[in-house]
Amino acid sequence: MCQMSVMLEKDDQADELIMENASLLEVKSEGVEISSLFDPPQLLSGVKVAKIDFMNGKVLLVKC
Repeated sequence: MCQMSVMLEKDDQADELIMENASLLEVKSEGVEISSLFDPPQLLSGVKVAKIDFMNGKVLLVKC
């Protein structure tokens, strides 16, 4: 199973970890919804997917 870390890009500091071991990421009209196996889904509004790094298992989100 391939799980990813979802990060939010910050302007002045290191990227913020939003969710570790995310198993599902879905782009919706309201924002980006991420889920893991054991936690409830989390909807992030005002962000978009900037980069997916498959080798390192990371998704980078940026504010839009």
